[in-house]
Amino acid sequence: MSRHIVPDEVLLRPELLDEAGLLARVPANPFAFIWFLVRTHYPVRVSILVALAAIGAAIDAFGPLALSHLINALGDAYRTHKPFASAVLPWVALFGAIWISSAFIYRGYEWVDVETSPRMRALAQKYLFTYLLGHSPRYFQENFAGKLGQKIKQAGQATVSILSILCLDMVRVAFLVIVGGVLMYQADVAYALILTAWTLLYLGIVVSLARRCVSLSKAFSDEVSTSTGRLIDAITNADLVRAFAKAAYERRFLSFFLTDEMNASRRLRKFLIVMRTFMQFATLALLLGLVTVASLDALSGAITLGAFAMIYFLGSSIARSVQELSFRMLDYFEQLGTLTEALELVSQPHEIADAPDARPLSVQDGEILFEHVHFAHPDGQNVFEDLNLLIRPGEKVGLVGPSGAGKSTLVKLLRRQFDPQGGRVLIDGQDISHVTWDSLNEAVAEVPQMPGVFHRAVRDNIRYAHPEAGEEDVVRAARDAHAHDFISARTTGYGTIVGEQGIKLSGGERQRVAIARALVKDSKILVLDEATSSLDSESEHLIQEGLWTLMQGRTVIAIAHRLSTIAGMDRIVYLEHGRILEDGPHAELLAKGGAYARLWNRQMGGFIDAA
Repeated sequence: MSRHIVPDEVLLRPELLDEAGLLARVPANPFAFIWFLVRTHYPVRVSILVALAAIGAAIDAFGPLALSHLINALGDAYRTHKPFASAVLPWVALFGAIWISSAFIYRGYEWVDVETSPRMRALAQKYLFTYLLGHSPRYFQENFAGKLGQKIKQAGQATVSILSILCLDMVRVAFLVIVGGVLMYQADVAYALILTAWTLLYLGIVVSLARRCVSLSKAFSDEVSTSTGRLIDAITNADLVRAFAKAAYERRFLSFFLTDEMNASRRLRKFLIVMRTFMQFATLALLLGLVTVASLDALSGAITLGAFAMIYFLGSSIARSVQELSFRMLDYFEQLGTLTEALELVSQPHEIADAPDARPLSVQDGEILFEHVHFAHPDGQNVFEDLNLLIRPGEKVGLVGPSGAGKSTLVKLLRRQFDPQGGRVLIDGQDISHVTWDSLNEAVAEVPQMPGVFHRAVRDNIRYAHPEAGEEDVVRAARDAHAHDFISARTTGYGTIVGEQGIKLSGGERQRVAIARALVKDSKILVLDEATSSLDSESEHLIQEGLWTLMQGRTVIAIAHRLSTIAGMDRIVYLEHGRILEDGPHAELLAKGGAYARLWNRQMGGFIDAA
């Protein structure tokens, strides 16, 4: 990825975004979503598309009328021996002009569409992606990442497909029926009545069938999403599958979901066959009815042969257009179901949102206060009840205790990944529930046990907090994190692509990249969440100085099961069942002989010096 970001060609409306650049809401209804995109960005272009489709259909409808005059002129010229140039050529020229005009109109539609549909697809994906990023961590824990990405991509394509069918196919058929009906009315009111009655009956039945089709299409889309998520989950854990020799098991496991997808597809397609059969018989009935009545009128002399030809070709054109529209119904309903499911998934209300009066967090000292905090998980599991903890500016505090004691939950509350049901969390006296979420995250740097890295260059991963950071800043941070040597040893150096989830880096290398990234971020508050628990002794030694450099001048909260890694902290807080049992310096807690001392006596080793 280039250091200099290429400006967006397709920009979102800034007035719809908050200070963090996130979208406050997105329409959950597919037609409301499409209308939102149209009226917000391209109302003129879409209006032009509709107008061109309507004009093109109207011109096409006049083709059979010109043909009727041409046939009558030929008959008259044959009987009266009139010259071709004066009797027939004008109608040939008119007929040709209609063809050429229609072709130019539809090519004009395509030119406007070239500058509309690709942009609309990009806008749909950008709005959904922007709204998606506003969801809480819990939302991403409950949904497959692959499924979310797939839904956003599918929604963009579905938006364009539905808009195309609405603007071109449906508008064209509607205006062809309207203009054709007027022309038939001028020939005889009976033809207009036949066309009107057929249209009303046809649309009534189609609407009824469409409702059932939408339901089946949505069910099919749900099954596709589920099977795709399961497939991606298995592929992501391919090494685990191989390690346990479970390829056959995964194949059978996936088969259940593929079978459900297959059955849903069969139900949808069978119903579409019924719809298409009805549509074909309906169009055939219209054509036969018009030809029968016109034939009788032509034989009785009520209409000319030219009028008969007009009615036949106009009816045939309408029937063919309606039949073509029916063939687009499969795509229409599938895309409608896809867009509906994507919107239902992505447009769920944000669990954590900025308060209306939220202001950016201003961190000067880095004092943290948990004041009478009560928190329980949605399943009712209680974690904290009346928790009080003060961490003074620049203080380094280690959190220890058994699994499930609430250590990680405490950090998540600090970063407002969860909201407490009672009490407050304050940073420098500011309630974090009344500051913007982005400013809170900017104030806290974290080095987790399994640091996330992008499938991008090492350079871009290190300077992610400040993409404008220069090469010297990146190298300095890498040196301080003891990452420069292993990066430079690679052929492409800082341009090395680390692979999906950093697969090309070892655990220790990913940790050092995360430390370098935290150094570039340079936040006042630092969280170390089991930052070295999965490392070997050599990696621990390499990271020791990097972590110590990172902690200088910052308020630090370090979670550790390996107690030696936090022995040099200013204070150790021992948590158990969401309660603080002990709080004090390492030496004091050892002398006390309590829970911390008993835990310490079962362990040995470490790397963070008290010095």
